[in-house]
Amino acid sequence: MSINYKNTNAERTTVTRDLETISTESGNIYESLIAISKRSNQISSEMREELTSKLAEFASSTDNLEEIFENREQIEISKFYESLPKPVAIAIQEYIEGKVYVRNANETSEETK
Repeated sequence: MSINYKNTNAERTTVTRDLETISTESGNIYESLIAISKRSNQISSEMREELTSKLAEFASSTDNLEEIFENREQIEISKFYESLPKPVAIAIQEYIEGKVYVRNANETSEETK
């Protein structure tokens, strides 16, 4: 699953958030933060895997330090990923927009009893 990080409305800088806006869906700020945290970890893992696979194309099979040189394409890819919003900012924006599905494990286990 590839996420289009360019088209996100997430903030690229630090902003102050209204806790009531974040806790509207779950009714509990802590449950909301747990959902955002888990989604942020997913996004971070996806971004890391994507970056690693793109940089792996430029990996050389030799270990000689003299042969290692700066690759402009590698630098541009790294700069692109550094300029993206942080995973937590993307997760918060997705949560506020209602794009994150939240399932309460306690409620589902009680329903099955």
